[in-house]
Amino acid sequence: MSSDTVPPVANPENRAARGIVFLTVFIDLLGFGMVLPLLPIYADQFVVDESGLEIGLLMASFSAMQFLFAPMWGRLSDRIGRRPVLMIGLAGSVVFYTLFGIATTMQSMTLLFISRIGAGIAGATISTAQAYIADTTSLEERPKGMALIGMAFGLGFTFGPLFGYLAVPSGTGDPGPWPGYAAAGLSTVALLLAWFKLPESIRSDSPSAAKHNFNLKGLSDALSVPSVGLLLISLFVVVFSFANFETTLSMLLKGTENTPGHEHPFAFTFGQVCLTYAYIGFTLALVQGGIVRRVAGKVSEGVLASTGCILMVVGMLLILKATQDQSVGLLLGALAIVVGGFGFMMPSLNSFISRRSDPDKQGGILGIGQSVNSLARIIGSGLGIPLLKLNILAPFAVSAAIMGLGLLLVIVASRSGKDYHASEA
Repeated sequence: MSSDTVPPVANPENRAARGIVFLTVFIDLLGFGMVLPLLPIYADQFVVDESGLEIGLLMASFSAMQFLFAPMWGRLSDRIGRRPVLMIGLAGSVVFYTLFGIATTMQSMTLLFISRIGAGIAGATISTAQAYIADTTSLEERPKGMALIGMAFGLGFTFGPLFGYLAVPSGTGDPGPWPGYAAAGLSTVALLLAWFKLPESIRSDSPSAAKHNFNLKGLSDALSVPSVGLLLISLFVVVFSFANFETTLSMLLKGTENTPGHEHPFAFTFGQVCLTYAYIGFTLALVQGGIVRRVAGKVSEGVLASTGCILMVVGMLLILKATQDQSVGLLLGALAIVVGGFGFMMPSLNSFISRRSDPDKQGGILGIGQSVNSLARIIGSGLGIPLLKLNILAPFAVSAAIMGLGLLLVIVASRSGKDYHASEA
């Protein structure tokens, strides 16, 4: 058998290269997870923004840049290779996380915006990392390879906030610029790892890494199946609610500064905020890896998704109660319920959409699902802070209400359609 006919997965060097990709993505996401919990708190201290619109735009800017630039990085990696694009992204992360540290020292909202926009552009190379996995795996092994990227995300969001906590010298003081500098240092390690250890993966027969955010053909195919359209709306609702929750949580925990009344129901320290986000990441990893993975295939996606909706609604309502009572114990329990519900929802909805789609059109439909996910994250991140400035309970009340709508949509979608193969039979 010639080397050209050997499946990519059969090459031990490819397995090692995928491990390097995992490590570079993980280390880079450690930096992101370190900065995320502290970003809205910094911004709230640097600017008087009673409406919350400016801080909302800051929070949405990262996801917006990823949405816009992921296709560009994909097309560029098709032309010049995966390795240089991944390294450009890591180098950008070094620069813009350093700028984040400088922005916190200067207390400059302008520099915060530049650092987040730049970090979003640099971080949009995740799709190129996925293309690298596709280059080095056979079709049969590709799901396992892609799971490495998901694992890197989960671990990054779990351990990133812990590193953020360690960047606060006393655990209670103002961390100043050190989370930004530490994130830049981690990205530097990832860049050096890629420079010395990561080989190029692209081959003449590699699938394109370019992705279209809104492909009209894919949108038409998705909407031609009524239950798929309902599921896409459900996906939007879920991601919007979670982005709304995730963006506003740190300000709920720490308290708002430039808001009438200066509400501080919990008054967490910077270190406690970071530990809470680490707790969220660990809970999500535990639910998806320890529970959902075991019950998937044994319980229908409709039941799992409906269960996730109910958990998220209950969790959001409990957050409202915990805030009113200023109960930290109830809050931590509520956070676990919300995150558990989200852990049930996301894989179930994506699998559900896949099962209801024509296999020949599945790629385009799943691409639309990815676009819906991105748009929901942008809008949810952008509106969360203005809602919180309006009323500290508003983001969680809105999320509970629209998740109730999501539950109805999932139930209707489950009952109004059939899996593609079942309907064909």
